[in-house]
Amino acid sequence: MAPDRLLALVLVFAPLSLVSLGGGPSIFAEMQRQAVEVHGWMTEAEFVDLFAISRGAPGPGSLIAALVGWKAAGFPGAVAAALALYLPSSLLVCAVGVLGRRHAASPLRAAIERGLAPVAVGLIFAGALALLRASEAGVAEVATAVLATLALLHPRASPVLVLGAAGLVFAALGAAGLAPR
Repeated sequence: MAPDRLLALVLVFAPLSLVSLGGGPSIFAEMQRQAVEVHGWMTEAEFVDLFAISRGAPGPGSLIAALVGWKAAGFPGAVAAALALYLPSSLLVCAVGVLGRRHAASPLRAAIERGLAPVAVGLIFAGALALLRASEAGVAEVATAVLATLALLHPRASPVLVLGAAGLVFAALGAAGLAPR
Protein backbone atom coordinates (compact mmCIF):
# COMPACT_ATOMS: atom_id res chain seq x y z
CA MET A 1 0.00 0.00 0.00
CA ALA A 2 1.23 3.47 -0.84
CA PRO A 3 2.63 5.31 2.19
CA ASP A 4 0.98 8.51 1.00
CA ARG A 5 -2.48 6.98 1.45
CA LEU A 6 -1.60 5.85 4.99
CA LEU A 7 -0.27 9.32 5.77
CA ALA A 8 -3.48 10.85 4.40
CA LEU A 9 -5.52 8.61 6.72
CA VAL A 10 -3.45 9.69 9.72
CA LEU A 11 -3.77 13.35 8.70
CA VAL A 12 -7.55 12.99 8.47
CA PHE A 13 -8.18 10.98 11.64
CA ALA A 14 -5.65 12.42 14.12
CA PRO A 15 -7.16 15.93 14.06
CA LEU A 16 -10.67 14.45 14.19
CA SER A 17 -9.58 12.55 17.28
CA LEU A 18 -8.80 15.79 19.06
CA VAL A 19 -12.15 17.42 18.26
CA SER A 20 -14.40 14.43 18.85
CA LEU A 21 -16.29 16.12 21.66
CA GLY A 22 -19.35 14.03 22.29
CA GLY A 23 -17.77 10.85 20.98
CA GLY A 24 -17.70 9.30 17.52
CA PRO A 25 -21.00 10.78 16.29
CA SER A 26 -19.58 14.28 16.64
CA ILE A 27 -17.09 13.70 13.83
CA PHE A 28 -19.20 11.74 11.33
CA ALA A 29 -19.93 14.81 9.21
CA GLU A 30 -16.29 15.69 8.71
CA MET A 31 -15.28 12.04 8.37
CA GLN A 32 -17.83 11.65 5.58
CA ARG A 33 -16.67 14.86 3.88
CA GLN A 34 -13.02 13.82 4.00
CA ALA A 35 -13.59 10.20 2.89
CA VAL A 36 -16.06 11.00 0.10
CA GLU A 37 -15.56 14.54 -1.13
CA VAL A 38 -11.93 15.39 -0.32
CA HIS A 39 -10.09 12.09 -0.85
CA GLY A 40 -12.61 10.08 -2.89
CA TRP A 41 -11.92 6.87 -0.98
CA MET A 42 -15.58 5.86 -1.37
CA THR A 43 -18.99 7.02 -2.51
CA GLU A 44 -21.66 8.48 -0.24
CA ALA A 45 -23.60 5.22 -0.44
CA GLU A 46 -20.53 3.22 0.59
CA PHE A 47 -19.99 5.56 3.55
CA VAL A 48 -23.59 5.05 4.66
CA ASP A 49 -23.12 1.28 4.34
CA LEU A 50 -19.93 1.43 6.44
CA PHE A 51 -21.77 3.56 8.99
CA ALA A 52 -24.53 0.93 9.23
CA ILE A 53 -21.98 -1.86 9.65
CA SER A 54 -20.13 0.07 12.35
CA ARG A 55 -23.36 0.69 14.26
CA GLY A 56 -24.40 -2.95 14.02
CA ALA A 57 -21.06 -4.33 15.15
CA PRO A 58 -20.23 -4.63 18.85
CA GLY A 59 -18.06 -1.83 20.17
CA PRO A 60 -17.99 1.91 19.74
CA GLY A 61 -19.66 3.52 16.73
CA SER A 62 -16.36 5.17 15.93
CA LEU A 63 -15.20 1.81 14.57
CA ILE A 64 -16.26 3.34 11.27
CA ALA A 65 -12.76 4.86 11.19
CA ALA A 66 -11.21 1.42 10.80
CA LEU A 67 -13.72 0.56 8.07
CA VAL A 68 -12.94 3.78 6.19
CA GLY A 69 -9.23 3.00 6.56
CA TRP A 70 -9.84 -0.54 5.28
CA LYS A 71 -11.72 0.78 2.25
CA ALA A 72 -9.00 3.35 1.55
CA ALA A 73 -5.89 1.22 2.11
CA GLY A 74 -6.71 -2.32 3.21
CA PHE A 75 -5.58 -3.75 6.54
CA PRO A 76 -2.71 -1.25 7.01
CA GLY A 77 -5.23 1.54 6.40
CA ALA A 78 -7.60 0.14 9.01
CA VAL A 79 -4.81 0.04 11.59
CA ALA A 80 -3.56 3.53 10.69
CA ALA A 81 -7.04 5.08 10.83
CA ALA A 82 -7.94 3.37 14.11
CA LEU A 83 -4.68 4.34 15.81
CA ALA A 84 -4.91 7.90 14.48
CA LEU A 85 -8.46 8.20 15.82
CA TYR A 86 -7.95 6.63 19.25
CA LEU A 87 -4.38 7.46 20.27
CA PRO A 88 -4.37 11.31 20.24
CA SER A 89 -7.68 11.64 22.07
CA SER A 90 -6.65 9.00 24.61
CA LEU A 91 -3.46 10.89 25.40
CA LEU A 92 -5.40 14.15 25.62
CA VAL A 93 -7.96 12.64 28.01
CA CYS A 94 -5.17 11.36 30.25
CA ALA A 95 -3.54 14.80 30.34
CA VAL A 96 -6.84 16.57 30.98
CA GLY A 97 -7.67 14.07 33.71
CA VAL A 98 -4.44 14.83 35.55
CA LEU A 99 -4.96 18.59 35.19
CA GLY A 100 -8.66 18.28 36.05
CA ARG A 101 -7.93 16.61 39.36
CA ARG A 102 -5.44 19.34 40.24
CA HIS A 103 -7.94 22.10 39.46
CA ALA A 104 -11.23 20.39 40.38
CA ALA A 105 -12.72 23.49 42.04
CA SER A 106 -11.59 25.96 39.38
CA PRO A 107 -14.32 28.18 37.91
CA LEU A 108 -12.42 28.08 34.61
CA ARG A 109 -12.78 24.29 34.49
CA ALA A 110 -16.53 24.54 35.10
CA ALA A 111 -16.86 27.23 32.41
CA ILE A 112 -14.96 25.11 29.89
CA GLU A 113 -17.18 22.10 30.60
CA ARG A 114 -20.36 24.19 30.22
CA GLY A 115 -19.04 25.75 27.01
CA LEU A 116 -18.10 22.45 25.38
CA ALA A 117 -21.51 20.81 25.93
CA PRO A 118 -23.33 22.78 23.19
CA VAL A 119 -20.37 22.30 20.85
CA ALA A 120 -20.66 18.52 21.29
CA VAL A 121 -24.41 18.62 20.65
CA GLY A 122 -23.92 20.71 17.51
CA LEU A 123 -21.26 18.37 16.16
CA ILE A 124 -23.49 15.35 16.76
CA PHE A 125 -26.39 17.02 14.92
CA ALA A 126 -24.05 17.89 12.04
CA GLY A 127 -23.08 14.21 11.82
CA ALA A 128 -26.72 13.15 11.76
CA LEU A 129 -27.48 15.69 9.05
CA ALA A 130 -24.53 14.50 6.96
CA LEU A 131 -25.75 10.91 7.20
CA LEU A 132 -29.31 11.88 6.27
CA ARG A 133 -28.00 13.76 3.24
CA ALA A 134 -25.64 10.96 2.21
CA SER A 135 -28.42 8.39 2.43
CA GLU A 136 -30.68 10.63 0.31
CA ALA A 137 -33.32 10.55 3.05
CA GLY A 138 -36.79 11.66 2.07
CA VAL A 139 -39.46 13.41 4.09
CA ALA A 140 -40.52 10.22 5.89
CA GLU A 141 -36.98 9.42 7.01
CA VAL A 142 -36.27 12.97 8.17
CA ALA A 143 -39.61 13.18 10.00
CA THR A 144 -38.92 9.84 11.69
CA ALA A 145 -35.46 10.99 12.77
CA VAL A 146 -36.84 14.24 14.21
CA LEU A 147 -39.73 12.53 16.00
CA ALA A 148 -37.44 9.83 17.40
CA THR A 149 -35.02 12.48 18.65
CA LEU A 150 -37.85 14.38 20.33
CA ALA A 151 -39.21 11.18 21.89
CA LEU A 152 -35.78 10.24 23.24
CA LEU A 153 -35.50 13.60 25.00
CA HIS A 154 -38.06 12.32 27.51
CA PRO A 155 -36.15 10.95 30.51
CA ARG A 156 -38.16 7.72 30.64
CA ALA A 157 -38.16 7.02 26.90
CA SER A 158 -37.02 3.57 25.87
CA PRO A 159 -34.75 3.52 22.80
CA VAL A 160 -36.02 0.02 22.01
CA LEU A 161 -39.64 1.20 21.98
CA VAL A 162 -38.79 4.26 19.87
CA LEU A 163 -36.93 2.08 17.37
CA GLY A 164 -39.82 -0.41 17.33
CA ALA A 165 -42.36 2.37 16.76
CA ALA A 166 -40.35 3.74 13.85
CA GLY A 167 -40.15 0.23 12.38
CA LEU A 168 -43.90 -0.19 12.68
CA VAL A 169 -44.52 3.14 10.94
CA PHE A 170 -42.33 2.14 8.00
CA ALA A 171 -43.91 -1.34 7.89
CA ALA A 172 -47.36 0.26 7.74
CA LEU A 173 -46.22 2.63 5.01
CA GLY A 174 -44.85 -0.32 3.06
CA ALA A 175 -48.06 -2.29 3.47
CA ALA A 176 -50.04 0.70 2.23
CA GLY A 177 -47.75 1.04 -0.80
CA LEU A 178 -46.42 4.37 0.48
CA ALA A 179 -42.98 3.19 1.55
CA PRO A 180 -40.15 5.59 0.86
CA ARG A 181 -37.85 4.47 -1.94
